[in-house]
Amino acid sequence: MTDSPQPRSSRATREAVIVDAVRTPVGKRGGALAAWHPADLLGATLSELVRRSDVAPEKIDDVIAGCVMTHDQQSSNIARHAVLSSGLPDSVPAVTVDRQCGSGQQAVAFAAHGVEAGSYDLAIACGVESMSQVALPSSLQPGAPLGPQYSPRELARYDGGLLAQGPSSELMNTRFDLSREELDAFSRRSHERALAATRDGRFETQLVPLRRDPLDDSSEPVTADEGIRAELDPEKMASLRAVFAEDGKTTAANSSQLSDGAAALLIADREFAEAHGLTPRARFVVHAVAAADPIIQFTAILESTRKALDRSGLTVDDIDLFEVNEAFAGVPLMFQKEFGVPDDKLNVNGGSVAVGHPLGSTGARMMTDLLTELERTGSRYGLQTICEAHGTANTTIIERL
Repeated sequence: MTDSPQPRSSRATREAVIVDAVRTPVGKRGGALAAWHPADLLGATLSELVRRSDVAPEKIDDVIAGCVMTHDQQSSNIARHAVLSSGLPDSVPAVTVDRQCGSGQQAVAFAAHGVEAGSYDLAIACGVESMSQVALPSSLQPGAPLGPQYSPRELARYDGGLLAQGPSSELMNTRFDLSREELDAFSRRSHERALAATRDGRFETQLVPLRRDPLDDSSEPVTADEGIRAELDPEKMASLRAVFAEDGKTTAANSSQLSDGAAALLIADREFAEAHGLTPRARFVVHAVAAADPIIQFTAILESTRKALDRSGLTVDDIDLFEVNEAFAGVPLMFQKEFGVPDDKLNVNGGSVAVGHPLGSTGARMMTDLLTELERTGSRYGLQTICEAHGTANTTIIERL
């Protein structure tokens, strides 16, 4: 009589690690990546991730993709369409998740959870959004009414107080006493830092090689994030009218850009990775989600970060690098004021104000940048957090190995 085999999920310790990470350059809406079908954009990213890591593709247990606008070209489980586009084996499953702007980060968390639970040995967490090819919802159009996703009972519960994110940003500006000057200065800094990182080659190892025309290999290569500005005129920025309120502070210049892009991370069980010749680059310390006021919408990052720090036993001082998504410049400024984060630790390579914000992919892009920046600087802990529409948020802490 032989012993029954031990299921992998019963091992005492399973540690989820990041093995590799890549992203596309981020294109402006209607710009360099506008011709790419989003399934092909993500498919090319998956192909490059597998090629670089030299992993056996048939060993991938699942592909989890974040995507927000899951209609038109991004409908019907775009993750599976991307797998089929990528050339990965038919046997590789895929699923699409939507936690609004945090969808790519949630895909990372779900992949890590699957590894830790024993459901996966190897998974890809990724995200994609083409804001060029897919029709934008009314919530992204200033002055438009709320969309049909808001139910009568939900609206009644909040007595007509629910808002799109743009108008909510003005509530945040007021509550946290953020001035127009602060918002504009932070936005200039985002561009300056992203430009410096680009010129210094900090993003080069992350980027998937793409061309402007996906059907023409001789077309212009896309080698950098398209939205980063080399020159910003402070006076011109100050002259821009507020978008969402007559006496407001949020403008097109201190908000994230509408963009196209994809990103992907290879996540594995540490023991499996080492046994298969894969090098773990970082481990997941903790994941936390939270929800707060759906009217102001942005404050849940404060609670999810408190949860993450509490559960990890770490403090703000222990964290070497912070990535806070720049949905609006006021979000990282609010976070900085609340936690006392030094300037030289916050969004050190710029963020979505400069780079762009392809909704479903941003969490995976930020994690890719956080990983490579921890490695470049020899730092240990990185914290990433993203606010999400309707008042939810994600926070993840990783440790470089």
